[in-house]
Amino acid sequence: MIKEQLNMLINLAASDNTVAEKEAKVIHMIGKANGFSKEEIDEMMKKPNPIGDLSSLSEDQKFENLYHLIQLMKSDGQVFKSEIHFCEQVAERLGYKKGVVRELSARIYSDPTITSDRKMLVDRAHKFLK
Repeated sequence: MIKEQLNMLINLAASDNTVAEKEAKVIHMIGKANGFSKEEIDEMMKKPNPIGDLSSLSEDQKFENLYHLIQLMKSDGQVFKSEIHFCEQVAERLGYKKGVVRELSARIYSDPTITSDRKMLVDRAHKFLK
């Protein structure tokens, strides 16, 4: 995962004007797994950057971004309209129709240790590509 993807997750977490503890834990876990230090992640969380151009991502990268966004949205056990709206906006910027968020969120678990059938999720998401 590159810095831009982590920044996107931070933007989602902050979209309801507060970063829940569980959301912060998920962001730290993903960041550390990708070589970021706690300090780097904390700094990014204090000052998130605007989301850049997503059109150059591969189809796999687009799906991974979408998957992690939806997982993070559900991580604190509460899903706010602002978070759904943010995910839909990002999904559209990734080249998907908005409905992909609803389709995938019913099948993606908030707990990162519970993995979904990724092949099935990719196939379902593919139907929503513009």
